[in-house]
Amino acid sequence: MSEKPINTVDADEESQNSAAKSAEDRKAASAMAALDINGTDDSNGANAVDQDAMNKAIKGLSKSGAAKTAAKAVKVDQADVLLLTEQLELNKLKATELLKQHDGNAVKAMVAFIGA
Repeated sequence: MSEKPINTVDADEESQNSAAKSAEDRKAASAMAALDINGTDDSNGANAVDQDAMNKAIKGLSKSGAAKTAAKAVKVDQADVLLLTEQLELNKLKATELLKQHDGNAVKAMVAFIGA
């Protein structure tokens, strides 16, 4: 019987390199690789994980999410919220969010909503 030669290139590494196309994907892949490398040298058992690598990976992933969801501390007029709820048929939470994204300016918020 003929045996297939063992491939020296790890299939997981090859798929990670081809799949990591954007900068965020590459950052996440490198953080996961750091976790994998540090996690295999466990002298304390299977449950021990290098805390530095884990914290680094979590911080790297949370930075991109925090930038998207960061809301400005903008005071929103309730009359503007009411205007958006009636005219654009939004709930109060969505109207408030939309106004905060546009610095409390109802006209800019409506134009952005209609243009989107």
